[in-house]
Amino acid sequence: MSALKRFLIGRPLKSNELGEQKLNKTKALAILSSDALSSVAYGPEQILIVLVTLSAAAFWYSIPIAAGVLVLLAALILSYRQIIYAYPHGGGAYVVSKENLGVNYGLVAGGSLLVDYILTVAVSVSAGTDAITSAFPSLHPYTVPIAIVFVLCITTLNLRGVTESASILAYPVYLFVLALFILIAVGIYNTLTGHVSPELHTPVGTPIAGISLFLLLKAFASGSSALTGVEAISNAIPNFKDPAPTNASKTLMAMGALLAILFSGIVFLAYYYGVSPRTEVTVVSQIAEHTFGRNFMYYFIQGTTALILILAANTGYSAFPLLAVNLAKDKFIPRMFTVRGDRLGYSNGIIILGVCSILLILLFKGQTEHLIPLYAVGVFIPFTLSQTGMIFKWVREKPSGWVTKLIINSVGALISLIVTIMFFLTKFAQVWPVLIFLPLIIYIFYRIRKHYEAVGDQLRLTTCEPSMPIEGNVIIVPVAGITHVVENSLNYAKSLNPHQVIAVYVPFEKQAEHEFEAKWMKWQPDVRLVTLYSPYRSIIQPLLKFVDTVQRKASESNYQVTVVIPQFIPKKGWHNILHNQSGLVIRTKLLYRRKVIVTTVPYHLTK
Repeated sequence: MSALKRFLIGRPLKSNELGEQKLNKTKALAILSSDALSSVAYGPEQILIVLVTLSAAAFWYSIPIAAGVLVLLAALILSYRQIIYAYPHGGGAYVVSKENLGVNYGLVAGGSLLVDYILTVAVSVSAGTDAITSAFPSLHPYTVPIAIVFVLCITTLNLRGVTESASILAYPVYLFVLALFILIAVGIYNTLTGHVSPELHTPVGTPIAGISLFLLLKAFASGSSALTGVEAISNAIPNFKDPAPTNASKTLMAMGALLAILFSGIVFLAYYYGVSPRTEVTVVSQIAEHTFGRNFMYYFIQGTTALILILAANTGYSAFPLLAVNLAKDKFIPRMFTVRGDRLGYSNGIIILGVCSILLILLFKGQTEHLIPLYAVGVFIPFTLSQTGMIFKWVREKPSGWVTKLIINSVGALISLIVTIMFFLTKFAQVWPVLIFLPLIIYIFYRIRKHYEAVGDQLRLTTCEPSMPIEGNVIIVPVAGITHVVENSLNYAKSLNPHQVIAVYVPFEKQAEHEFEAKWMKWQPDVRLVTLYSPYRSIIQPLLKFVDTVQRKASESNYQVTVVIPQFIPKKGWHNILHNQSGLVIRTKLLYRRKVIVTTVPYHLTK
């Protein structure tokens, strides 16, 4: 298994190599904007699907509706640019909402985005798989296995590290952008040179019977689904090379410009060509066929579109782990999400995202297209909250130029709220699950937080009862903090009449090492502390190596080595989440093989 892991993921990286895993603007643009750019393939089509309920003559309304979407895009881009500089450590809508509106609003935003990133992966991969099976109908019975294979491949690439996955996945994204630029440029050239008949479309301003504000707002809300993924960059600021906020801001602006050009270009060509949405053929496919016919360029556009739909899932892999880190630091989800893997990525978040996406694909048998409205509303709720949060921030702090910033966020908040309401009014049958899973997720957040607080109260030295003095060789006590359990464990070790008690601490960061040594000297100056800095974030290997060294020296003096493991069982709570409060997972079998006595502190001493 270890050899297979190394083959799939690569060699472990040291913690001080983290800087090498940061993204430059070129790679970050490809990785973090793939979701937003891929929505060009279906966003304009969503507008036409609503308008076609009146007649094809109503398609000219797609032009002003697209202009409204671009206004919202501009407001969101400018707003998230301000969020990047105001909150340079990432977190996006969750952090903004929590700090400016309150914890509950932050959890609504955070919970919405966590679910949305899972939907991003499932929907994107399923859409890309549909594009492949449409081209090769014989593969249709294998839709679910193909989608699962794609998820496993993208998960593995992300486990190899942000930089490596970006290096591989950037090419298809830029090929898609190039393909659409060629399509739009040639399409506009054909319209200007008269190669496209003006009779294919109705002139702008043609009166249409039955048109209503409600229908226009419905079309606007549907077209706004093209803006999903805009927030990903503000969540992933820690992944950028220094200066991270500046690079993230420039990447966000570039993404906004690309999205605006591609979206408006596709909407214009769809209108000018008189393209109608059809079940079996996408709008982009029809535009490409009108422009190039069925030749190489047509298949190049279709192929890159299928690739971008699949790779849009990678935005979720970039943003989900970092959002999970912020929630875990606030103790709303398990702390395991804050642990970096061998390749310095937050591997637990990446794996959980992959597993949840596969479960969703299995549950819906790969047919997740009706989840798009739920996927879109899951983004616009955080959009609305983050914009509103920034309004409160500017009113409260009144920094230089705050009035302009306030206007930008106010416009963005108002439009985002309208889009959210329209989704609920027009697509309630598809978005109603959000009214169930959001309260459920927030309840789970608070249960986890309550558990951690209860455990913290039991461990805190200042609130615990005085430790019981205990009335015995070299004793090693692995420790991960200064707690009541560690205190009792040391007393237990001293009661065994040892020749020496050695406390062992395994830090992952040099700063944490120095801080812990200083605290220990004040708390237990009579107990020797050994710190084993672990650049590869492994606890087991440094500890076993240290035990071997002590064992060799002790055997020369005929001393026995005993390892005392601090064990804590909460009085109440989720025992399966926190089975060992020391944070150390000791493979006792490996210690036994070294002829080392292993004991845990008796439970009654930790009560």
